[in-house]
Amino acid sequence: MNRNEQILRYPLAHESALEPSAEWAELRSKCPVASVSVPDGSEAKLLTRYDDVKEMLADPRFTRRPADDESAESAFSVPMHGEDHQRWRRLVGKWFTAKRMAALRPKMAGIADQLLDDMTSRGSCGDLRAHFAFPLPVYVICDMLGVPAADRDRFSYWSDNLLNLTRYSAQERQTAIEEFAAYMSGHIAAKRAQPADDLLSTLIGESNGEGEGLTDTELLGTGIGLLVAGHETTANMIGKTVAMLLADRARWERLLENPSLVRTTVEEALRFDANGGFGLRRYLTEDIEIGGEVLPQGTTVVCSPAAANRDENAFDNAAEMDLARTPNPHLAFGAGAHSCLGQALARTELQVTLEVLLRRLPSLELDVPAEDLARVEGLLVGGLREVPVRW
Repeated sequence: MNRNEQILRYPLAHESALEPSAEWAELRSKCPVASVSVPDGSEAKLLTRYDDVKEMLADPRFTRRPADDESAESAFSVPMHGEDHQRWRRLVGKWFTAKRMAALRPKMAGIADQLLDDMTSRGSCGDLRAHFAFPLPVYVICDMLGVPAADRDRFSYWSDNLLNLTRYSAQERQTAIEEFAAYMSGHIAAKRAQPADDLLSTLIGESNGEGEGLTDTELLGTGIGLLVAGHETTANMIGKTVAMLLADRARWERLLENPSLVRTTVEEALRFDANGGFGLRRYLTEDIEIGGEVLPQGTTVVCSPAAANRDENAFDNAAEMDLARTPNPHLAFGAGAHSCLGQALARTELQVTLEVLLRRLPSLELDVPAEDLARVEGLLVGGLREVPVRW
């Protein structure tokens, strides 16, 4: 049976946590539109070529949810198409500009320094994921939303329910969604009664008049979406970035010698990340030709930005991690009108992470062989169970 006829199990198997699936290159060259079975048992078409993935991400005919979706998440989702989506991005996007993120850098660095003080006080080795990579973005996004960081364990559980495809039962997922929605609804109500200097308070204030403010449902979806994204995605990417750099000591040494490469290093880590998780799922609203194949209306399509970011037709020496690579039009944050709204925040947190670690812990090393690092299985955004380091 050839690849065009075979139904592959997706996500594809990886031999190690930091290395790409051996099937990516074969699919890109021989079967750019592959048939796959996803964890919920349904079938989908998988895209792995850079041009096809970019086209899918930018084409509004690939929708975020099927028309008949009645899942619990859909009840508090933000608008994803047309003028409503543009309105939502205008209102929320004002909080995620590069200028605003630059203003937050000193506070982020202060949090990072405090976390390293706590971590290094425990000895000469530890889990960077638990003691640094996860707390840092949680503190930052909680501060932006005006949410108590002391509730981070609850956020972690709820976020994991929303983002893990295999760990929880349908009932556990439903309960977590309901609890998360109830928590955020209460938080929004409290901010409406007693506003403060945070994103949600500002959005609520802009929504009280007759302007283009957000509805209560949109406020709820925004709060939950930002908390999940700010908690899980950046936290996991911090751990993966550091692990990729320490997996080849020459990379870390090059950064120590030339810290000005931090910005391009962050972009290259985002491109090079092979542990990208599930990718993105979309649904066709009409027949569409992509990758040389016509897909009928109603088809579920999955794209792998991580596989696309290793496409030799899009990046010279795509299998090499080049810390000075430029330009670097990777798809880690998506593309087009639906590209990640918080990418400036994520970039800033990753840059601050490297700047502080290089300054504070220049002798940092992995405490296990890179091939022994373990993936978090089933997680939509990809991640490592632990990042054991010594200094």
